[in-house]
Amino acid sequence: GKISLTDEVTVSTEASKMGGSQIWLKENEVMTVDDLLKATAVYSANDACTALSEYVGGSTSAFVRMMNERAKELGMNDTNFENCTGLDDTVTQHYTSCYDIALMSRELLKHKMITNYTTIWMDTITHKTRKGETEFGLTNTNKLIKWYSGATGLKTGTTDKAGCCVSATAERDGMSLIAVVLGSDNSKDRFSAARAMLDWGFANYSKVTVSVDCDKITSVRVLGGTEDYITPFLSKEMTVVLKKEDMSKLSNEVVLSEDVSAPVEKGQKLGAVVLSLDGEKQCEIPLTSPIRVEKLSLRDVVLRLFSALNNPC
Repeated sequence: GKISLTDEVTVSTEASKMGGSQIWLKENEVMTVDDLLKATAVYSANDACTALSEYVGGSTSAFVRMMNERAKELGMNDTNFENCTGLDDTVTQHYTSCYDIALMSRELLKHKMITNYTTIWMDTITHKTRKGETEFGLTNTNKLIKWYSGATGLKTGTTDKAGCCVSATAERDGMSLIAVVLGSDNSKDRFSAARAMLDWGFANYSKVTVSVDCDKITSVRVLGGTEDYITPFLSKEMTVVLKKEDMSKLSNEVVLSEDVSAPVEKGQKLGAVVLSLDGEKQCEIPLTSPIRVEKLSLRDVVLRLFSALNNPC
């Protein structure tokens, strides 16, 4: 809500002078957030990336601070950013790991809009300057988009220090996988390694929707509430990624609170469905309250007392 895809960004001197892969932005040129995102995601354009960072953060240094703060929030404990582009010719403390790249990729994929960009194979953007408008062609630096079934992205990167790198993502039958390759000697090797890992994942794992016996989800007593009982419900669909050979070993158990004190908030956890594999707990899915239950007021208590006296058993 802070920025929009249609917002127009004025290119700074710093952004126009970025090296490496670029779309040759000119100082004071104006380009939309949408086109800058497209150029960054598809073409690895360092000038577009820098222009975006300045627009979002106010300056590249402020944006890098935001990047590092977000990395910590995501648990990227082996990562430190010194710039927004990944260009590492003049930096010494700009680093990450395969695991951290996977964490970052997984978080990014929660925003489904990103694949609108990362699945583009070829497209164009329009440069708008005082001299008029010119088209600039984009071809995805991630060759898996064209050649790998189910590929959804995500991002390549290449420098002399880091080698040829890629975070490769793909989805088949509702299951998404992430394969991260860093430090390859050449571009072909990084794609071959990523493809091999994705092939192995799709061959050996499957996404399973777990069915729960609804009769096991019984009501929970509410103490001191305007409702005496609440029947919890599953807050989300129960799915899990398993080795295909382990699918028959999966079991689930419903665990509920015996009672809960009012007030009860809508969405409050009242129990869980615990998933186990060969008796070992794997994860749990919350069972929550579908409604809010208010605490009984003094007036409610008095009315209930009179009702009980007037309607003896």
